Amino acid sequence: MSKRFRLLIVLVLLGVAFVFLYPTITWYFFVPQEKKDLAAGSRLQIKLFSEQAARDTLQDLSVLSEDEPVPTEYLFVIDLAKERYKTEKRPLPNEWTARKVLSSYPGRAELLADLEDYYREDILSTKDFKDRTIQLGLDLRGGMRVLIRADMEELERSSGKLSADEKEDAVRRALEILNNRIDQFGVTEPQIRRQGEDMILIELPGETDPEGMNKFIQGKGVLNFHLVDEDALALFKEYQLDHPGDIISADGSIRQPDVLPKGTVARGVYSKDEYGLDQLRGFTVIKEEMGLSGNYIRDARVSSDPISGKPIVNFFLTGEGGEIFYKFTSENVDKPLAVVLGDKVKAQARISEAIRDQVRVTGFEREEANALALVLRTGALPVPLEIINQQSVGASLGEDAIAQGVKAVFYGFVLVIVFMLLYYKGAGLVADLALVLNLYLLVSILSVFGFTLTLPSIAGVILTVGMAVDANVIIFERIKEEYRTGKSPKAAVKAGFAKAFWAVLDANITTFIAALALSQLGSGPIQGFAVTLAIGIVSSMFTALFLSRLIFDFATDVLKVPRLSISWRRVPR
Repeated sequence: MSKRFRLLIVLVLLGVAFVFLYPTITWYFFVPQEKKDLAAGSRLQIKLFSEQAARDTLQDLSVLSEDEPVPTEYLFVIDLAKERYKTEKRPLPNEWTARKVLSSYPGRAELLADLEDYYREDILSTKDFKDRTIQLGLDLRGGMRVLIRADMEELERSSGKLSADEKEDAVRRALEILNNRIDQFGVTEPQIRRQGEDMILIELPGETDPEGMNKFIQGKGVLNFHLVDEDALALFKEYQLDHPGDIISADGSIRQPDVLPKGTVARGVYSKDEYGLDQLRGFTVIKEEMGLSGNYIRDARVSSDPISGKPIVNFFLTGEGGEIFYKFTSENVDKPLAVVLGDKVKAQARISEAIRDQVRVTGFEREEANALALVLRTGALPVPLEIINQQSVGASLGEDAIAQGVKAVFYGFVLVIVFMLLYYKGAGLVADLALVLNLYLLVSILSVFGFTLTLPSIAGVILTVGMAVDANVIIFERIKEEYRTGKSPKAAVKAGFAKAFWAVLDANITTFIAALALSQLGSGPIQGFAVTLAIGIVSSMFTALFLSRLIFDFATDVLKVPRLSISWRRVPR
């Protein structure tokens, strides 16, 4: 392989590494803290901020005089106005003023909607951008750690004897339920993982309300199926027309009018909005008597219609559930059926024929279909969860840990650099350059995978710094041996790398195997340490065997150095 081609490979890798590292650099050094806090909030918090920011922006623009320019912080509204002008095929103004921006919209409502869209997309894009950065774990950022147990005994008392597969499925569904609910707490990078057969460990970085956390864990999202009472719905609509402001109570619940027949209840129909939040889209009236409990659903998947390509939601029932649903649907053909999660109607469909063990639901967009399938799966088996242990980790501990970790990496890095320069002279400079690029590649790889940085993973970085020069030391000692036999610098370098190759490879492979085993068999802190160490070993081998060799070859072949600067002991020629 020619030196030019090797140099090209190094430059390409450095460029790719910068692309990987760019989000982390931008996030921690250039994104304002206020924006970070907004991106770390829940979708509800983002919605409230976007709506308020849009109103404030419109108010500030409205009070400006006719010829006053758009303030610097609101220059983005000029781009919004330009899109309006282009859409309506009007000539763009020579100078943009506040009045020109306002006059580009037919009314304030349209501008307000565009402003809210801008703020929403800006924060949500920042939230997505954060997912491509190195994150701080619970021990560095602070937060809450909760160990819970899936109560299989209670589940067996309510559902009968369970097989091992059914117990496994119960815990898996519990994990899905927890992940599906987590966003309402406004935390990012939650760690939710299995601990043994029936334990689940939840780690939530950041500020978390313990009482709200308990409700979150122990609450049950129950999904059921109810018939829609069309006669009662007609009565409800008449009442709604006569009492338009009397449907929603002060606490947000739906009032139950006296006109509704006994055995029926009014429910809201919800769908996801632009923020991914449930929004009330209308009302329906369902029978209180349950047609089928979601406990009888064993699976739910999304497929595509082979002709139209439109998504189809398929959910599958247990044997007992199939018999119940077949009898229920046989008696109610051509009647509307509502899918109810908690007290929210998530979907409605008309029963066209008797259904036994598989239900096909159409009429949804792909995203809506996937969401419905998730609702069906996660709501199908509400497993009682018991809190075993709950701990809070202070943010100050994380700040101290970060400061100490950074100091340890810095001091270790400096000491290694100084030692290599003093002991190996010019060759030590090559090793130091390889060490710098090794850390650069290591951090970029951690960044592209959105790695969560914890104290053990910092320890892995520190160990990588110490081990990174091992390969260079082995290679340099081999080169010195060959050089002392009277070989030329070029021949000594070639022989030294050749003889050191397998020794370097053997030493690093054994450590890599151990790190790989720890990453697969370990969990939590052990896994973080092992992953960091494994990546560090790979990058160390690349910089030692590939990059260092390229620099030595450049010195001997291009610069034609007459003597290697690799030892304080003068080599006789």
